[in-house]
Amino acid sequence: MVAMKGIAGAPVSFGVFELTADQPLPDPEEILGPLQDLGYDGVDLGPVGWLGRGDALRRRLREHELVLVGGWVDLPFTDDEAFGRALPELDDALEIFVAAAELDPSRPPLPTLADRGSELRRANPGGAAPGLALDDAGWERLARNVETAAARVRAAGLEPTFHHHACTYVETPAEIDEFLARTDVGLTFDTGHLLIGGGDPVEGWRRWGSRINHLHLKDARTAVLDQVLSEKGGMRDVWERRAFVELGAGDLDVDGFMDAVFQSAFDGWLVVEQDVVPSPSDPPGRVIDDQRANREALRRWLP
Repeated sequence: MVAMKGIAGAPVSFGVFELTADQPLPDPEEILGPLQDLGYDGVDLGPVGWLGRGDALRRRLREHELVLVGGWVDLPFTDDEAFGRALPELDDALEIFVAAAELDPSRPPLPTLADRGSELRRANPGGAAPGLALDDAGWERLARNVETAAARVRAAGLEPTFHHHACTYVETPAEIDEFLARTDVGLTFDTGHLLIGGGDPVEGWRRWGSRINHLHLKDARTAVLDQVLSEKGGMRDVWERRAFVELGAGDLDVDGFMDAVFQSAFDGWLVVEQDVVPSPSDPPGRVIDDQRANREALRRWLP
């Protein structure tokens, strides 16, 4: 049966992630405080450096009784030259993860690797259009560079995980199969991005369960994706039109999926996510209300 490390929240649920990192971001306390109040045990990193570094990071997490559970590090795995230039970004993030691991060595964060994708993939969310997939040489490059990044993470004393993600070269169920066949890295299973990529989260959990070491739980409305595709829109449109919604408001079978998780041997973190691009028209307090609803939706399994 499941031996979960805990339940975590994420800055992306408050509109703080790479897509909004070029805008003024809220102070971390504005997010850590509500997560603590709502009963979360941990938090995802958000943009590298936003939560602080070293002693400042550890003090901030300790004050809010939260553990750092992981964090997004996307790299251009299909381009050897660009990948080599980007490795210092991974090293920079690893310093933060190592510092945070000192707070709770029994539950160290998992650096969450992901492919950076391409303009072509970002213009075609869902991964279903012809001509988007890697050829064999592309898969060989991706797998080789993932191996290099994973070795760097392990040399730092941590274990990597890899996030299948919309508009990257590991998006669809077939691409996840290919990735797992070519690497030994654990999988960050993201229910919302699997829905966007044309998969079934309950079936996927059973199919890849032995390789899953991190869980991002999010709900999504695939009708939004369909509308964006019909209008020739890209991934940013998917985010801005709120394809990702509070648990139970989209196409995820929350009950069926959570039952499958709790019938499994999963022993990682469950990270609740709801990717949000804030809008000036949002009602005051909307993000807090959504995260309260997300936490309440899980009380049956995680009281």
